[in-house]
Amino acid sequence: MEGNSLKEKRQVIRSIIERLKNRFNISIAEVGDLDVIRRSSIGFTVVSNEKTYIERLMGKVINFIDSDVRVQIIDIDKEIH
Repeated sequence: MEGNSLKEKRQVIRSIIERLKNRFNISIAEVGDLDVIRRSSIGFTVVSNEKTYIERLMGKVINFIDSDVRVQIIDIDKEIH
């Protein structure tokens, strides 16, 4: 993640989160590494009775984040129940 301050980081993360909320209608928040300047952990949830829909939407969300040049995805942890 680019940026040299927590303020810059939070602006980038907030921008990404708001765009994802509006575009995909998901619940999403920064859930870890809150006080680390160059790292963030974002969690989101999708609710549906169709597993294929959830998998497809999760892929779209991940691709959307990955396409943002301001950030780099390091690790993904998926859980589907």
